[in-house]
Amino acid sequence: MGLALMIVGLVLFIGTHVVTTQRDLRGRLIGIGGEAVYKIAYAILAIAGIGLIAYGFGAYRSDGMIDVWHPPHWTRHLTALLMLPVAILLVAAYARGRIYRVVKHPMITAVKLWAVAHLISNGDLGSIILFGALLGWAVYDRISLKHRSDPGGPPIPVGGPKNDAIAIGVGAVVYAALAFLFHPYVIGVPVFGA
Repeated sequence: MGLALMIVGLVLFIGTHVVTTQRDLRGRLIGIGGEAVYKIAYAILAIAGIGLIAYGFGAYRSDGMIDVWHPPHWTRHLTALLMLPVAILLVAAYARGRIYRVVKHPMITAVKLWAVAHLISNGDLGSIILFGALLGWAVYDRISLKHRSDPGGPPIPVGGPKNDAIAIGVGAVVYAALAFLFHPYVIGVPVFGA
């Protein structure tokens, strides 16, 4: 049951994000009720998707995970290492500097790296579906951005080295919070230690 709920959540979350990439469909939906109604519906569906993903994955883990393969123990260390650039890239998406300019889409790159890192160290069916689906969506989203003719919104100014320093510093704090607080207490799996 938990796995099914997680999959429904993934369909909702990824589905709303895929609609954004389909500019004609998005325009028609906005034309039906206006931009405010579209954004509210988008937010409700995306948040419902996140809720179902979290609840479904938690229920799946409680019911007993279905092992597909058993990753070597060292893969946990590789995942922990890869999560530091993930956190920095997430912050760089908002504190736009040279990192942003070089990577172009740091948020999407962070999602791809996060998904790959977790696929490396998790061999159960639920994790493969969860991280694989989000990796697939991020790859699709990046490809769709290359083919999009409209900018999607007003351009946001890009700063310099100061913003990169902010991205690295705040990213390191985010990494520590995820590793030492969020992952062990919310997910129930310690990143470091036993």
